[in-house]
Amino acid sequence: MLFFKKKEIPLKEVFPEGFVDIHSHLLPGIDDGAKDLENTISLISKMYSYGIKNFITTPHVLGDVYPNSTETIKSKLSEVQKALKEQGFNDIKINAAAEYMMDEQFLVRLKQDDILTLKDNYILVEMSYFNAPYNLYDILFEIQLKGYKPVLAHPERYAFYHNDFENFYKLKKAGCVFQLNLLSLTEQYGKGVQKTAQKLLKENLYDFVGTDTHHHNHLKLLNKIGTVKTKKQIIHLLDKNKKFR
Repeated sequence: MLFFKKKEIPLKEVFPEGFVDIHSHLLPGIDDGAKDLENTISLISKMYSYGIKNFITTPHVLGDVYPNSTETIKSKLSEVQKALKEQGFNDIKINAAAEYMMDEQFLVRLKQDDILTLKDNYILVEMSYFNAPYNLYDILFEIQLKGYKPVLAHPERYAFYHNDFENFYKLKKAGCVFQLNLLSLTEQYGKGVQKTAQKLLKENLYDFVGTDTHHHNHLKLLNKIGTVKTKKQIIHLLDKNKKFR
């Protein structure tokens, strides 16, 4: 029985029909993801071979590091959509939102309603890996006051919460929904992140998942989630992602 639980399966058997990857960095040359259009198509092609045909890609919007405007993101998206059609990927659907760092510049965008949503009122947000913003709960309140729903990217990666799990419950109570990075189930980000991801899964605190794909090494490592045991753990979340179609 133990052997059965660890049995490896191809990723095509993990991702259900209609699954939408809501977190990735596939637009060319605008953040730390795909470097150029050729790299973009190569990444999407590989993900397609895994059975992923629906994407809402989410470039970083991060201060002066990645100051991506809504117009820049939409322009890059059009470029990718055109290239995919030219290469015959007619059954791939790709849209774009953004992964917003919750900083002062984000609050300006929020005030101006200059926000790209995943779908409906869901917006993908993140915070620094070093510490939470001092006004985190004020920001979360402002997001919801504007009618948006904050989807917190990879909560398991915020190491400053690892030793005080109550913070995760507090975030949920404050209106956050949680997005698991599938690579957090592997050793990609370290044992602490892997352990926290498993605990959050066990406590049923996740709402959605994303690959957070930046490059081919990520996709190579993603194969490690291809087991019967892992599929059983996350299938309910993979199904929930279908709502973003």
